Amino acid sequence: MQDIWTVSQLSEHIKALLEARFESVWVEGEVSNLRRPASGHSYFTLKDDRSQIRAVIFRSGQKTPFALEDGLHIACRARVTVYAPRGDYQLIIDRVEPRGLGALQKAFEQLKAKLQAEGLFDDGHKKPIPFLPKRIGVITSPTGAVIRDILQVTGRRFPSISILIAPVRVQGPEAPPEIVKAIDTLQKKHDVDVIVLARGGGSLEDLHPFNTEEVARAVFLSPIPIVSAVGHETDYTITDFVADLRAPTPSAAAEMIVPSREQLCRQIEGSYGRLLHVQQRLALRRRERVAEATRRLKSPDRILSDFRLILDDHLDKLTLSMNRTLAARSRELGYLKTRLVQAGPGERVAKSRMMVTHRHEQLVTGMRNCLKENRHGLDRQRIALQSLSPLGVLQRGYSITRRLPEGTIVKNVDILAAGDHIDVQVASGNIRARVEDVV
Repeated sequence: MQDIWTVSQLSEHIKALLEARFESVWVEGEVSNLRRPASGHSYFTLKDDRSQIRAVIFRSGQKTPFALEDGLHIACRARVTVYAPRGDYQLIIDRVEPRGLGALQKAFEQLKAKLQAEGLFDDGHKKPIPFLPKRIGVITSPTGAVIRDILQVTGRRFPSISILIAPVRVQGPEAPPEIVKAIDTLQKKHDVDVIVLARGGGSLEDLHPFNTEEVARAVFLSPIPIVSAVGHETDYTITDFVADLRAPTPSAAAEMIVPSREQLCRQIEGSYGRLLHVQQRLALRRRERVAEATRRLKSPDRILSDFRLILDDHLDKLTLSMNRTLAARSRELGYLKTRLVQAGPGERVAKSRMMVTHRHEQLVTGMRNCLKENRHGLDRQRIALQSLSPLGVLQRGYSITRRLPEGTIVKNVDILAAGDHIDVQVASGNIRARVEDVV
């Protein structure tokens, strides 16, 4: 009986042990008794056929990728803690993933509707796939048949195209963050022209990483075009709708983005032949037009002679017109000069200058008198203000006493008692004192 704990102490000790032992665990079960109060938190019970445990998802925590409902089978990452007021242990959840076909299908439909409403599936956001990419980035499992199929198709169609493989897991809870990281890594490779996100077929649960919101948004935000080649031809994932191009299979994706070198060579040869034929026909047509223009062309000497005669004629007319214009302008200028001399402004300018000088002297004198009169008035007001200032009263030997700490001015000794602290303001400063007696 020497070590007796209170209930609170025991609860806190149990809480510390549980939180240290189960800091992060994955728990699978069925949602029941779901409720969402006004606080925005989600409270529910996670159960299986033999046991149950309380769980909570705080509003400030990570949002679930789908709406929780009673009866859904989920897997969640959480830490175990104890709610001391009731002595209950519970799960604080920070990540939720669906389990079972019904939950996965519901999560798929909810996420599809959400992203479609945001416009992530719109064709206006789709980036064009380059006609002949120099380097292709492939995000897939490095050990599966998918990468072998892609390498086989690209090697057969255009062997010189470079393939950069970003190995990731394509199944399980670790797959989505690895896929997002691989997309970000390939974006930093400036020589990658297109990215292929590939995986073989599988169940809806196997394809779940490609139906997550984090992968969908990474695909949408990628500046490099992304081709989704996930599953079989009948399988559709969220990345298929968000990607810039959807391929029914990984092999089909390689055929869609890598043209056949042999076919391109045949097209180039055919285009070269047609271009050569067109060029020959165009050259023949140009030679015929030159021959026709040569026959119709007039002798350059005759054309120049005609223009020389026209130029001389225009020069004579221009000289005569300029002489007449200059004579008329000279006569007009002489007339205006005579009128200007008769109406000269010299005398008016002299009178105006004298008037301006006189007005300037009057203005200076008036301003000096006004400043002098205002200065005398200001001195009188300063003397009157100093005589009314409380500081002037203090200079004559008086003081102002305030009771501390509230600072009330002491006008009557009745508000003081022995032991009170006071502040006495004199002309040169303040004195802090304590009342010994009131008489």
